[in-house]
Amino acid sequence: MQRNKMTNDPIKPFKKSIADSQERLKALSASGQKTIGYFCTYTPIEILHASGFIPMRIVAGAGRIDKANAHLPDFICPFMKLSLEKALNGRYDFLTGIVQGYSCDAACGLINIWKDIFKDRFFHTIPIPYNNTPESRAYYRSAVFELAGRLEDVGGHFSETSLKDSMDLYSRIRSIQLELYDRRHKGNPAVSSSGLMTIVDAGFLTPPDQYLSMLKDFTDQLPQDPRATKDGFPVIVSGSLIEEPGILDIIESSGGRIVADDLCNGFRQIFPPHGEGETSIDRVIDRYMNRFPCPARSRAIHRSKRLLDLARDSGARGVIFVLQKFCTPHLADYPTLSEALKKNGFASILIEMDETWQMEAQLKTRLESFFEMMGSVA
Repeated sequence: MQRNKMTNDPIKPFKKSIADSQERLKALSASGQKTIGYFCTYTPIEILHASGFIPMRIVAGAGRIDKANAHLPDFICPFMKLSLEKALNGRYDFLTGIVQGYSCDAACGLINIWKDIFKDRFFHTIPIPYNNTPESRAYYRSAVFELAGRLEDVGGHFSETSLKDSMDLYSRIRSIQLELYDRRHKGNPAVSSSGLMTIVDAGFLTPPDQYLSMLKDFTDQLPQDPRATKDGFPVIVSGSLIEEPGILDIIESSGGRIVADDLCNGFRQIFPPHGEGETSIDRVIDRYMNRFPCPARSRAIHRSKRLLDLARDSGARGVIFVLQKFCTPHLADYPTLSEALKKNGFASILIEMDETWQMEAQLKTRLESFFEMMGSVA
């Protein structure tokens, strides 16, 4: 009976895992299993897991901002505002602490505000080098070991063996996710783009061993020869993170067909699935140094080349930039990226979203006009 339910709605287990995440993690915390939160996917979650913690990405979602305004200026992105709002409302009381990979200035400043408010929690920022050089890797190695040591201070137990097991676990997870992304590239999506986002988002809030089991169950029931989908103008969605999957449905119902993404909670945090090296630490370092680039950790000219490669490989003909208001790194990159796309024959459009994520009518009108214009010049 359970299997039939999954067949009728294959992403139902992932939706339920997201909906039940707070109560599940609270229960695990009460039983003695500690959870460490993180904002940015540059945070090496393999180190957290190998030390005996459940890594959980902080979720902001949509909503009103009331309490957080007393602690933050207006010019902070909605994700950072809403994550603090939820913390002030007790949503993350079960967390042992937060480890933040040093990324954008807002995230790095906000963790100090959390630290000032929640004085009984563990907080740590791990620096991430900009340049991929032997010296940078040596620096990052010392930062990784410092993180492992700090985690031991709050009950963690790190070892090379546990790290290898964690690396293998997350590699299997990301490899399955990449297979789903590859099917979308080829025009044979297993689920809608919003469904794929839901599947990926569930992984941020579910213990990884349970999540891997869910992914395996999901892929076991997929058709071996799905029908190709070629309708709609093929686009990449690029931005920081989209916490409302319905945005992707609006894009596709307006005339687009999403073939790839460049998002923090999408392809950017999945690729590559693992790193190379002689030891587990080497592989962790290699993976995070070679990650698909974020604007907070790379130069716009380098990102534009990677985005162009992604567009060509996926068959996209345009890019929709969905950016959160006041997201300085992404907004600063936009002129360089859009110009590079234009020079190479790719169309683009910029959409800015606020903390409500409620712009359906305006968004649909703009997108329909964009796709109609692209159809007229095809």
